[in-house]
Amino acid sequence: MEHVSQLATPIRETTASPDILVISRLFLPKEAVIGEYLYNRCLQDQERVIVLAASCAGDQVFDKAQQFPVYRWLNLQNFLGNVIGSYLQPLLNFIFSFVFAIKLYFRYRYRYIEWGHGYDFPSLLLLSYILPVRCFIYLHGQDIACAIRNPLWRSLFKLTLKRADGIVCNSSSTQDYLRNTFRLATPTHVIHPVIRPEKFGLGNNSKNLEELGDRIRQAYNIPQTSIVILSVGRLIKQKSFERVIENLPLLLTIGVDVHYLICGEGNCEAELKALAQCLRVENRVHFAGYVPHQELAAYYAACDIFAMLSVADKKARGLEGFGVVYLEASYFGKPVIASRHGALLDIVRHEENGLLVNPKSGYEVFQAFKKLSQDSQLREKLGRQGKELANRRTLHRSLYVGTVD
Repeated sequence: MEHVSQLATPIRETTASPDILVISRLFLPKEAVIGEYLYNRCLQDQERVIVLAASCAGDQVFDKAQQFPVYRWLNLQNFLGNVIGSYLQPLLNFIFSFVFAIKLYFRYRYRYIEWGHGYDFPSLLLLSYILPVRCFIYLHGQDIACAIRNPLWRSLFKLTLKRADGIVCNSSSTQDYLRNTFRLATPTHVIHPVIRPEKFGLGNNSKNLEELGDRIRQAYNIPQTSIVILSVGRLIKQKSFERVIENLPLLLTIGVDVHYLICGEGNCEAELKALAQCLRVENRVHFAGYVPHQELAAYYAACDIFAMLSVADKKARGLEGFGVVYLEASYFGKPVIASRHGALLDIVRHEENGLLVNPKSGYEVFQAFKKLSQDSQLREKLGRQGKELANRRTLHRSLYVGTVD
């Protein structure tokens, strides 16, 4: 990491001629879906990018290991806590990103800005008027909802989108919501998140995933012959973990030796444990709690089926997150059972890498579990095809194809 006080120092000769400034309040090593998305974007063009982001714990060690320059602005929440810092930080995000983007322009003379999310967008709006650069903005769903709550903010956000040279959406549902909310002539692109093996501590080292999965089964006393269903996420109502638990007695009745692993924490944990006990499957439902990314690969390896039956949030219709855990499951070659709605349609292709169901149809959900539990060849086929799909990617440099400066 280079502090902003170092901006006046000469550019090192080892630095190429980066021409893209990526700006985000969220960036690694802070764990965040947006931060991971943007980091993967930067890895695609390490010789072209400069990163400007908010500081976070562990950033100095992380930034020194990168092949591209990273600059950080002060994050008050690190010093004042979440309560006081949360009130002041939005203003500082706006000021710091604006001022330091201008300083970095005079150092690097970059030609493009890629704004990493819809948050703090007024800074991008001002920069689009002041700097002779082309601007792109990334949208992920919930950041749109935050930007349009206030009528004035909504107008400024629309103006920002109009002035942008391109909009990048993380899913088709985000793109559709954007189009239904605003009528814009700005080119819009859908670029899905990608999976980075290093996130799971795998890297180029070919760890024995099968062995790691066996260790997880042993830790929870799950026989190797059992069918293991896995879910990963916050334990909240919207994720509908109870719908999986409710199907366990039915699967046991038809002779399926099934266990259910849940990775995550949340306010529904006690309720889910009570449900498992009520249905007398408490010995088959295993709550792993929060699992770090470095350990999560073993859980994916241990399962036979990945299932999450999320329901759409009526208050934020069309704005549900991309659901990167479904993509991760496919990356590890696991068939997926998912709800038939929203961004999940971008990730799970029915009978290609998983099965899509109506989460409110008990019959439909049970038939999906029954089908995959009893057909190992189908599980292998969907898992193999899912791995192929998860490794496909659209490069962010495609934004610049055919552009004329």
